[in-house]
Amino acid sequence: MSRDIAADQLKLFKSSATEKESCPGSLTTSSGCPVGDKLNSLSIGPRGPLLLEDLQFLDEMAHFDRERIPERVVHAKGGGAFGTLEITHDITKYCKAAVFSEVGKKTPLAIRFSTVGGESGSADTARDPRGFAIKFYTEQGNWDLVGNNTPIFFIRDPVLFPSFIHTQKRNPATHLKDPDMMWDFISLRPETTHQVCFLFSDRGTPDGFRFMNGYGSHTFKLVNKEGQPVYCKFHFKTDQGIKNLSAERATELAGTDPDYSIRDLYNSIAAGQYPSWTMYIQVMTYEQAEKYRYNPFDVTKVWPHKEFPLIPVGKVKLDRNPKNYFAEVEQIAFSPAHMVPGIEASPDKMLQGRLFSYTDTHRHRLGPNYQQIPVNCPYRTKAANYQRDGLMCVTDNQAGAPNYYPNSFSGPADCKSYNGCKAKYSGDIERFNSSDEDNFSQCTDFYRNVLSEAERGRLADNIAGHLVFAMDFIQDRAIGNFAKVDAGFGQAIRERIAKLKTAKL
Repeated sequence: MSRDIAADQLKLFKSSATEKESCPGSLTTSSGCPVGDKLNSLSIGPRGPLLLEDLQFLDEMAHFDRERIPERVVHAKGGGAFGTLEITHDITKYCKAAVFSEVGKKTPLAIRFSTVGGESGSADTARDPRGFAIKFYTEQGNWDLVGNNTPIFFIRDPVLFPSFIHTQKRNPATHLKDPDMMWDFISLRPETTHQVCFLFSDRGTPDGFRFMNGYGSHTFKLVNKEGQPVYCKFHFKTDQGIKNLSAERATELAGTDPDYSIRDLYNSIAAGQYPSWTMYIQVMTYEQAEKYRYNPFDVTKVWPHKEFPLIPVGKVKLDRNPKNYFAEVEQIAFSPAHMVPGIEASPDKMLQGRLFSYTDTHRHRLGPNYQQIPVNCPYRTKAANYQRDGLMCVTDNQAGAPNYYPNSFSGPADCKSYNGCKAKYSGDIERFNSSDEDNFSQCTDFYRNVLSEAERGRLADNIAGHLVFAMDFIQDRAIGNFAKVDAGFGQAIRERIAKLKTAKL
């Protein structure tokens, strides 16, 4: 059988290792004690019981029992790589962040691509949004841009996020994926329609990670050296071109090569075919935001490119595979709360919710000192604060520096020049209902003006093929939402469902 680079990883390691690396010395326990016999347990006679004093065995098993850490609640299955962002255009009039300080500047980065709803062993080719998370290791600290391969999302209020994700997971009674759960929620929340149409279009099954775009999705705030803010969206356009899998091919690969996307990324980088993306921003002034015809902080909508054109920024290139998957991909932790001076949060409600959620889940999954893990460490600067102790503190714990503030003993001091941009807000404190905002007009434009006739047909096929498994009343409600996008769209789905039901009789 033919073998690719990923399949030959161990062979390549052996052939490339030096003699010293091939024979690194005596095998040891985790405490460094040499091991004389790795193949046999300590027992009383050849057929006797094992001894509790077999410390070598206990050391091995105690670690083995704890090898697995909790998987991510979402984005559990994914792959990653390392590379750089090179700035090609000057945007310092918008942003003072050091990462954008001059044309030609290169900043190291890590990217993790992922599916959203599946477990860590699920198929890469499932119909699902794809995570597109970037960690920029800047000299001002780490900046994480945690996005997807779509410029929008399903919901606009974070209070709905746990319920939405539950509908993408498993029925708590049957432990099976449940179309009734998914379509019940989606049909009750019409703001999901725009993203659902992206999900069930051809872009719902991208051909690996290299052939899809990335988006920050949320609205962020950029601040320049004069303290002048603008609102911003981030885009990463694949230089390889958009390429998608047919529904049939995606299903086939789910059975024959469920790690298809991870394998493709690894092999392309190992072969020197480095994938790249061109980075852009969109900019909206405060005045434009106040007068705009819809809420510019609504993550279920895009900013039209005709009104807010893409502004080129730089080039992202991936040129190194992880040296060890667990250390550099499973343990990498992204959070929208990891920002740097010049990049701030906007009033985007979903972003505001994620500022807490992501860092909170990392502290649960990896521990309170997760940013001391090498792949998460802001290694291009020095962390200096008043945080101490906690599980898995592996640094000098900031040695003898004072652990309280203010102090008189040369502890790190704040710097007023790094304060965020001033903002004024006024309004009633209330739980505002956003369900009746414009939920369909942008989706109508996507359906009529972005998709080709063939793509519209496949979209209706894909939705009908999934929706047919939901209860009839849920089908009717979902079709009603799609009909508000376009009457013909709703009718096409209804007709396809009817044919599928007839075929099963």
